[in-house]
Amino acid sequence: MTAESTPGPGIPEAPGSSGRRHRVKGRRRKPRARRRGARVAAWTAAGIVVLGGSGLGYVYFKLNGNIHSVDINQMLGTDRPEKVENGSQNILVLGSDTRSGTNKKLGGGSDDGSARSDTAMIIHVYKGHKKASVVSIPRDTLIDRPACTDTKGNTYPAADGVMFNSAYSTGGAPCAVKTVESLTGVRMDHYLEVDFAGFQKLIDELGGVEVTTTKDITDHDSHLNLKAGTHRLDGEQALGLVRTRHGVGDGSDLGRIQLQQAFIKALVKQVKDIGVFTSPKKLYDLADTSTKAVTTDSGLGSVNSLISFAGGLKGISPANMTMVTMPVRYDPNNGNRVLVEKTKAELVWDALQNDQPIPEAATKGTATGEANGVVAN
Repeated sequence: MTAESTPGPGIPEAPGSSGRRHRVKGRRRKPRARRRGARVAAWTAAGIVVLGGSGLGYVYFKLNGNIHSVDINQMLGTDRPEKVENGSQNILVLGSDTRSGTNKKLGGGSDDGSARSDTAMIIHVYKGHKKASVVSIPRDTLIDRPACTDTKGNTYPAADGVMFNSAYSTGGAPCAVKTVESLTGVRMDHYLEVDFAGFQKLIDELGGVEVTTTKDITDHDSHLNLKAGTHRLDGEQALGLVRTRHGVGDGSDLGRIQLQQAFIKALVKQVKDIGVFTSPKKLYDLADTSTKAVTTDSGLGSVNSLISFAGGLKGISPANMTMVTMPVRYDPNNGNRVLVEKTKAELVWDALQNDQPIPEAATKGTATGEANGVVAN
């Protein structure tokens, strides 16, 4: 089943008012200054969250230093799909399942320091930056991966019939972006990666996220045990929810994607309801956690760029988002893998390329994972 509504997230057309708010001087201790803090906006498929930070003095430089970025454009060169100049933008968002540092305790898998991507979404922001469509790419999709080069200059040959998430584990962000562009024929304008530890901590600092489960969900692998009903999930529970695949549906990655999409809508609503925080310390803690949690392309690799980016998300509500899964079918030779339904997938990619809504025919009759278990409140 595909979770969907009408299209959402926007990208600001310029730094605009967010930028001007940072240049006010001599009023830091007055109540009005609090309203001149950064605007908060977030979404995650895995936990995908971006937070605009404060631009005051050392705080600005501290937050700026937190952000890790990758120069995707330089690394991929000119052998890419053509950039469409129609006002729309495409952002590849990955949830990083790294096995090192704090994430090692959360990963639940190999402790060799390797990294995987268990969540991948293309967010298409339509012209005017008022609507968006989110297309989830199942990690277990068998694809042909192009030759690519990682951030250290190591090159990897092309590979046929490999899992989609092998692109990230093989060559990191550059390889993941190149693989998505090869698969879709759509250029990715930006890249965002969110790690487990930062996602969990940020959910806690937001005060949790409220969701309703329509069925009991129990998954020992992801440490999740939820009875049917309404819950305010803390960071650990939220991470368990977006990672579980055995607690709902047929145990496939497709079922997990449906939970991730429902959680993203709940998260968007939570952030929208919070608005601008009145506590400067709370605001700083959120900004500090968020900027540490993300890796971006160089175009978003500064606090000012993230503020500008996040500022365009402030009007988003769950009703403004269309969320689908890339059209796939189960692999007849391996029930744990899926194959791209190429004809239907082309309907999705053509719609994004031409800044049009994704037609219902694109996802009708495709594999879903049968995980109808969570709804956003």
